[in-house]
Amino acid sequence: MKLYYVYILECSDKLLYTGITNDITRRLEEHNAGVNRNSFTFKRRPVEVIFHQEFNDVSQAIWFEKRIKKWSVQKKRALANEDEKLLKLLAECRNKSHSRNKKSNT
Repeated sequence: MKLYYVYILECSDKLLYTGITNDITRRLEEHNAGVNRNSFTFKRRPVEVIFHQEFNDVSQAIWFEKRIKKWSVQKKRALANEDEKLLKLLAECRNKSHSRNKKSNT
């Protein structure tokens, strides 16, 4: 069975990078070796893996990667730190238009 990994890297400048691979060890080595000069991580080396999630279905891995790429840095760090309370708090909608935030007129 082929495995896929969604991962978050912390770069030397503390910025985060999210990616997907089928070999996390090889991919980390590629990031740190600077294989691709146009890569986000090239000028931000060294990098380290702060989170990874294993999938056996590439479609699920791609879906999850796309989802967390849209997250805030705070939310990604909460995921990496396994801080479920903070992750839940950051996931809550705080828009004024959200039903929980509207005042009832009754």
